[in-house]
Amino acid sequence: MVCPRCLKVVRSVLEEAGLTIEDIQLGKATVEEKLTEQQLQGISSALQAEGFLLIDDKKQQLVAAIKNIVVETVHYSELDEMRENFSTLLAGKLQKDYHYLSSLFSEMEGVTIEQYIIQQKIERVKELLEYNELSLSEISYKMGYSSVAHLSAQFKKVTGLTPSQYKQLKTPNRIPLDKL
Repeated sequence: MVCPRCLKVVRSVLEEAGLTIEDIQLGKATVEEKLTEQQLQGISSALQAEGFLLIDDKKQQLVAAIKNIVVETVHYSELDEMRENFSTLLAGKLQKDYHYLSSLFSEMEGVTIEQYIIQQKIERVKELLEYNELSLSEISYKMGYSSVAHLSAQFKKVTGLTPSQYKQLKTPNRIPLDKL
């Protein structure tokens, strides 16, 4: 789950299954009931029909939690106000050693956490460029980059285009967050 609409869909699936939801967050839902294997299969099928996977493996759950924290932080927080780096944030929120999280993520996803964060930040920058409400300098600051030059260099490295060239595209090529 990577957005508020995702939460709404998952909530709907769980409610249709007659479950009482205790808590629902990006990447995690807690229900009051103890589920049978048949209920889990039904929920899994319903979620798959909506484009979601029910993750029951502990390592996959941890990787999903890392992704959700990164997405939530990059897309729904003010990075310029972030007082700690991502390694400290992830280790603190997940109560795990960052080196373990990093190794696990790389092993299971084939990219480092840092590369994943950069991909997310670039997608957010693309979104902000399309809105055309902020200058590149303002976007750079908002996204926590040290300078416009750093943002531009990273943007070009990832997309092959400068931010200005991207803005001129008639059909922007943004990648859905759940595909990163």
